[in-house]
Amino acid sequence: MRIFGISLYVIIAVFFAVHAVRTQQNMYWLLILFLFPGLGSLVYLFVIYLPALRQSRGARAATRAISQLVDPNRAVREARTNFDRAPTVAHRMRLGAALLDTGNAVEALEHYRAAASGPFSSDPDLLQGLARAQFVSGDFSATQETLEKLFAVNSLARQQPEPALLYARALATMGAPGTRAAFETALKSASDAAPRCLYADWLTTRPDDADRHRARELYAEIVHDAKHWPRHAREHNSEWLQRAQSALSR
Repeated sequence: MRIFGISLYVIIAVFFAVHAVRTQQNMYWLLILFLFPGLGSLVYLFVIYLPALRQSRGARAATRAISQLVDPNRAVREARTNFDRAPTVAHRMRLGAALLDTGNAVEALEHYRAAASGPFSSDPDLLQGLARAQFVSGDFSATQETLEKLFAVNSLARQQPEPALLYARALATMGAPGTRAAFETALKSASDAAPRCLYADWLTTRPDDADRHRARELYAEIVHDAKHWPRHAREHNSEWLQRAQSALSR
């Protein structure tokens, strides 16, 4: 049993040593871990490993999900408190974003419209938030207008994933000219599988056989790429992967 206990300490120390090397920690941690495997591992756990784990992308996502489950209105409550204390444009925008995240698009849109009526009406972050609120509220022509204003004041926004995809979705919903070009632009700046899936969805509604063939190619790309995604990417893109698989099975 004594030998087993010592072996367990060594195994844990080796695990933390590998972590230290991979994350490029100071090399004195290796000395601590191997000279004092039990105590050194305990210190490394609390000083390095757990703080790094809490800062990981997966841990942050899990924390947000748990917070939403336990107290779904916390972000709105805190944003509303900050806005009541200091009704600045920044606080109004944060409140609008929090309201959107909890599904209250009507009030979110009120706050974004109020913010956009002042001297910050051309602020890129404000315009993007306003467009998002307009889209969720079903006002697609206003979404198009707001995003075109955003692109006018910040040309780089046209190449950014979120506004580029939102613009394509707004045009697609209205059946407006330029939808195809907007989706192609969104594909070039894509940070996840959403643009491919949504573009494919739109292509399947077109009468041309070439468009439907292109749609199946996009769905197939998502399914193929999913085989190589890390876990956090699969979780993030789960909706689009399921939709692609379903479309290919039809």
